[in-house]
Amino acid sequence: MAQLTDDCFAFSGPLLRLDDMERLIGERITPVAQIEHVPLHGARDRVVAAGIKAPVNLPPFDNSAVDGYAVRHADLRPTDDTTLKISGRLTAGARTNLVLKPGEAVRIFTGAAMPKGADTVFMQEDVTVENNQVTVPKGLKLGANRRLVGEDVPAGAVVLPAGTVLDAQHIALAAALGITEIDVRRRVNVAVFSTGDEVVEPGMARSDFAVFDSNRVLLIELLKRLGAVVSDLGILADDPEQLSGKLREAAAGHDLVVTSGGVSTGEADHIRSALERVGNVVFWRVAIKPGRPVAMGVIRAGGGEGAAFVGLPGNPVAVFVTFVRVVKPLLRRLSGARPDRLVPLPVRAAFAYKKKKDRREYVRVALQRAADGEIEAVKHPQDGAGILTSLTETDGLLELPEDVTIIEPGARVGFLSYAALVS
Repeated sequence: MAQLTDDCFAFSGPLLRLDDMERLIGERITPVAQIEHVPLHGARDRVVAAGIKAPVNLPPFDNSAVDGYAVRHADLRPTDDTTLKISGRLTAGARTNLVLKPGEAVRIFTGAAMPKGADTVFMQEDVTVENNQVTVPKGLKLGANRRLVGEDVPAGAVVLPAGTVLDAQHIALAAALGITEIDVRRRVNVAVFSTGDEVVEPGMARSDFAVFDSNRVLLIELLKRLGAVVSDLGILADDPEQLSGKLREAAAGHDLVVTSGGVSTGEADHIRSALERVGNVVFWRVAIKPGRPVAMGVIRAGGGEGAAFVGLPGNPVAVFVTFVRVVKPLLRRLSGARPDRLVPLPVRAAFAYKKKKDRREYVRVALQRAADGEIEAVKHPQDGAGILTSLTETDGLLELPEDVTIIEPGARVGFLSYAALVS
């Protein structure tokens, strides 16, 4: 379980800016401590616990980057073609003590070890071979098409820093270095439930004034995609006493509890009061749209332990936006992962837009190529935070910073793809 205190976020203002939220999470949330040893084939999406150093050089020896002919650069004529005697043949994996003498060349294949004395490789399509001689053109630089020992990774270098979320390319790098197991932090345990008397399970009988629960499904899928172990606690009624009990139970076996619905200021919104009975509400409004009513706090579990808590809004689009911009940074910190580097890509706005100052706003857009070849963002026609199709019919979100109030057609704006936001 997470080691938390009631004042772990230490925020007392009315609206918390996203930058301040991420800073406080980084400063005051401690990652899960338990370490597991996993084989490479089970390491994808896990978080490296301690920096991994290269046990060997990569590549482990000088080798050819192409199929061609290895030569001594000192033998080449600077102003004309050079003809050299072919003295041998080297394939990848072949053991050899071949020494290249002056005036000689060796037929070599990609990955083969460079013969002693050779320092440059000509590509086979650039040379002429006749009567066991090869003629090479002028102008090739010293060291061309040669891969030096350790040029990718020198032995002893940290190749996978602590906090790296392992993907296929990281695992491949570890394999290339001969590593078979990696120490990772254990997965974060997350409990999820929805609230609301109007919410029913998909497939169950639904009254005329009820809705099927999509938020919980969305949250579970997003959490799993980010490597969490998820407990589905179902749908809870709008009952403060029941909510308090469920929150306390969830905190006993989880690092994070995430709910949707019931965090606004209405008479039937009971999450805040339920949390106050078993923990502490640190803040409940974030300077973000959609999704301003977000509750964050700590549920006490005794012995200095507890679970972090995030209560998200009830509208599905607001759930998605607040998950990727509020829950995800917290989850990454709990997992020991390094902070996510979201880099909005510049695109051209194909619409006009106005927003309030001092809040981060996210607009659902589809991308298209304009007549002049530029990539431009087209706003979804419906703004509502309950319009799920505004997520399925778009490609991502425009991120409009706090100090921006007006977007004119043709303005450069920052685009975040859904793929980047949920990985």
